[in-house]
Amino acid sequence: MEILYLMVPLGLALVGVGVWAFFWAVGSGQFDDLDSPGWSVLDDERKRKTSGDGTVDDSSKPATQEPPKP
Repeated sequence: MEILYLMVPLGLALVGVGVWAFFWAVGSGQFDDLDSPGWSVLDDERKRKTSGDGTVDDSSKPATQEPPKP
């Protein structure tokens, strides 16, 4: 029976943390756009970003890994 003195406040604290985390996520915009990430999977064309100086940043290419130097 004494365990209830520990478990009830611990449970309330965990619920409080969960409620706080939910309101933090809503306030920081985590749930603003729920449709675009699902549609981006179907997009075949990878958009390439151009910087202000005209160079193309092709982040869609895999990075090449150099062998370690001895």
